[in-house]
Amino acid sequence: MLEPFGVTDSEETLYRALLTAGDATPAALAESVGQSPTLTGRRLRALEAKGLVVRTRGRSVRFRAAPPDLAIEVLAVEEQQRIERARAAAAEFAALRPGGARSRGVPLMVVRGPEANTRRYLQAQLAAREEVLILDKPPYLADGVEPQYDLQLELMARGVTYRTVYDSRSLEEPGQFERVERLARAGERARVVDGVPLKMLITDRSSGLLPLGARDPREGDPREGGPREGGPRESVALEPSPLLDGLLALFESLWARGTPLWSSPREAGLDTVGRRMLGYAIAGCTDAAIARRTGLSKRTVERRMRALMDALGARTRFQAGLQASRRGLAE
Repeated sequence: MLEPFGVTDSEETLYRALLTAGDATPAALAESVGQSPTLTGRRLRALEAKGLVVRTRGRSVRFRAAPPDLAIEVLAVEEQQRIERARAAAAEFAALRPGGARSRGVPLMVVRGPEANTRRYLQAQLAAREEVLILDKPPYLADGVEPQYDLQLELMARGVTYRTVYDSRSLEEPGQFERVERLARAGERARVVDGVPLKMLITDRSSGLLPLGARDPREGDPREGGPREGGPRESVALEPSPLLDGLLALFESLWARGTPLWSSPREAGLDTVGRRMLGYAIAGCTDAAIARRTGLSKRTVERRMRALMDALGARTRFQAGLQASRRGLAE
């Protein structure tokens, strides 16, 4: 478990033994874990250098495990500092390229291969400091494997803003609406549009990734770079350029045209079911589809939707979405 901090399995075994024993001499510790005294002494010194064990005062040399919550937190902070120093060095390395860090000579690069694409999409999000913009559309995985959104949830918790424009068809995919709702609760701002033209991910308005038409129909999700067993075979990575500026303009145009997907839970008279019904309606779901998703009867859905549309002064679902947005019911 401590391997990310450079602790070997044998060293971790010693640390666990000391946590149980309280303190021990190197000889006693070597015997208890079945390691040679020479190797045990070497590994104890390595643990001491990492702050995981300390020597106790006394007539004989004894070691004691440092408190895990403090010692491991220090290791985590030091690791984060190393990562930040490496990121800071990126500008120095980039300056070695012809034309400097922001060379406009080659504003795009083709990334080939599922594994390379998956790494590139994850790296793009990890590099985000302020905002990630996503255009999302089908197709998704044909085998039902659920994309993992843990990274997005973690980054949003750190303060990175995610804005996503979903194609209305994407919310008809099994389980997709629930995943989108989960992201919204965590802070994602989502809108829906009919006919999103392409998949796209842009970070901090300075770099972009476009999955090309994959030969494999299981194209995957733009946040993950594709399904776990594959991914888009090719993507285009974009640097600051007129092409990236054009894609940013496309995103903002679709965002302005899109209907906010979620109603605000603070609105009086709109309970959780009503909020979800409004979201489904904005996404273009029929009354029958809403009934299946909410567990209500079709007649109950029709009655509640009619009451909701009357309250909003809307004749169509689309008008209901617009009215909800104008009145602050949708975010």
